Amino acid sequence: MSSSQFRAALSACPLIAILRGLTPQEAPAVGRVLWDAGFRILEVPLNSPRPFDSISALREALPDALIGAGTVLELDQITQLQAAGGQLMIAPNFNLDVVRAAKQAGMLAIPGVATPTEAFAALAAGADAIKLFPAEMISPAAMKAMRAVLPKDALLLPVGGISAANMAAYIQAGANGFGIGSSLYSSGKELLKLQQDAINFIASCADSMTAKADFSLNSL
Repeated sequence: MSSSQFRAALSACPLIAILRGLTPQEAPAVGRVLWDAGFRILEVPLNSPRPFDSISALREALPDALIGAGTVLELDQITQLQAAGGQLMIAPNFNLDVVRAAKQAGMLAIPGVATPTEAFAALAAGADAIKLFPAEMISPAAMKAMRAVLPKDALLLPVGGISAANMAAYIQAGANGFGIGSSLYSSGKELLKLQQDAINFIASCADSMTAKADFSLNSL
């Protein structure tokens, strides 16, 4: 899995669906609803029931989607994720050994960071994107300051407490996308409600991206 493929998926939809609590039985139907709504990247946190089975089920149901695991903390989880067909590793923290193992396994690596020091170290280790986590602790102003010193092509993805109400401020500050968790999905959620929430999130993100583009053009 190449970084360019990830960037293409993020360009198509700059939102990652975080499916904490997903079960293997729910996975195909949930995945199809999100795919049809426009999501292209799906994450199953490893503190979900039988997460690797859910990842395998999603890979089978959605061969064109990018499917991976979140809350990846240990090296042996990379081996299990690879066996399940996972394409990306997402973590709440930056663990150098885990990032290197994911890259050696041919996966995308998206570690979590909260400081510029962690961000620079993660990028140096080969991270394909940076998960700013928890976003509740990293305001748009703080993210803007980080954006000013990080490489211009670094992908910054705030995660934690992201809603339609605060996406615009992060996008104005330079966010490239977001991870969306409990405000999008919870185990057992009705598929019709999931579909509507997914469509609304994508529309809100698109509106915020358009507003940023309009602001940039008008400021020339």
